[in-house]
Amino acid sequence: MKKDKKLMLISSVGGHLTQLLQLKPLFSKYEYHLVTEKTEITKEMKHDHPVSFLTYGARNYPVKYIFKFSFNIIKSLFLFLKHRPDVIITTGAHTAVPMCYIAKLFRKKVIYIESFAKTSSPNLSGKLIYPIADLFVVQWESMKKVYPKAVNGGSIY
Repeated sequence: MKKDKKLMLISSVGGHLTQLLQLKPLFSKYEYHLVTEKTEITKEMKHDHPVSFLTYGARNYPVKYIFKFSFNIIKSLFLFLKHRPDVIITTGAHTAVPMCYIAKLFRKKVIYIESFAKTSSPNLSGKLIYPIADLFVVQWESMKKVYPKAVNGGSIY
């Protein structure tokens, strides 16, 4: 089967990555590349997936975070140019925001899936990506009050 579209799936570690990996049925239909933060746990993903890593940075250390986030912006641009995806799919959080804006600069599609944990209020990455997303998916009908142009895709679990 010819895989016409190239997908780049990006998220931070933890629940965002767990939700992103629920999209595994897409992996056999499209050429894909995963991007997440490098941790002891995610390093093991190299055995099962094409994956690249960004620097892990917790926002509770603001000075370090600024430098790590800046580095991740540059690395995101490098990864985008290296892999040339047609579509970015993300579940957030902060790690994914620069990649989505880079994709829009290159006129590529951005699909954002709001966290399953968000039932009535937005998160920061959702607020930042909503204006540029080609498809914005929520997992709860109540979130359509927060994001009126969103599509309720139901649970991805």
